[in-house]
Amino acid sequence: MDNAKQKSISALVVTHNEEKQLAECLQGLSFADQLVVVLDKCTDDSKLIASKFTGNLIEGNWDLEGDRRNAGIRACDSDWILEVDSDERVSTPLADEIKEVIKHTEAGYFLIPFDNYVGEKRVRYGWGASWGVSAAPRLFRKGHKRWGSQRIHPSLELKGPRKVLENRMIHFVDKNISDMIQRLDRYTTARAADLRSSCDIGSFGHNIRRMFSRFWKCYVSRQGYREGPYGFLNALFAGLYPVLSYLKARLEKN
Repeated sequence: MDNAKQKSISALVVTHNEEKQLAECLQGLSFADQLVVVLDKCTDDSKLIASKFTGNLIEGNWDLEGDRRNAGIRACDSDWILEVDSDERVSTPLADEIKEVIKHTEAGYFLIPFDNYVGEKRVRYGWGASWGVSAAPRLFRKGHKRWGSQRIHPSLELKGPRKVLENRMIHFVDKNISDMIQRLDRYTTARAADLRSSCDIGSFGHNIRRMFSRFWKCYVSRQGYREGPYGFLNALFAGLYPVLSYLKARLEKN
């Protein structure tokens, strides 16, 4: 018997009040041997929806993103773990590729490329600088990934070799420009709290310089210009992220 074919996979979804997105997300994870859903401070019907797909539900109230994600990872029993957010979708080709690659891989993790959408517009270029990702290590061997203790964009501890999948994760990042602005507000508020906790918020001048360097990185180096106005908006928000976080940390108490 070929032991490589016996590897199992857990799908992990961490969610907060995503009743409009959750069912469609979970429907695409039926190929997994185990489905674990972490419900963080949910006050909508997320629990009711998740319970229709799995009994592996973890409810809690976490202040740190890394803590709730690590709690979900600990609850997964399979050889491999696939992390998916509620606003993301796993297509059939991606699911088939995942099932195939874990048959022949013993350790490490895989980067999964993303197709990011703002409304109905696919925006593939220009992501990064703490403002969205073009790829992320979402598929990993159990014990080979751990999240750090930050409120926003936690650090990652990864083990083993890195590989890259071919098929893309579909990610509905924002509904519209207003949604992008609200996300920037949430991100910078969380980042400001991390800065205050570190007791080193940096300097105004340094963050002003970062504003321009990050805009350049997203718009030029990562070819955001290819996306027209959406690429400009991504670069703009990526540039504003550090200086707004700094100003919130400096001028606001919480």
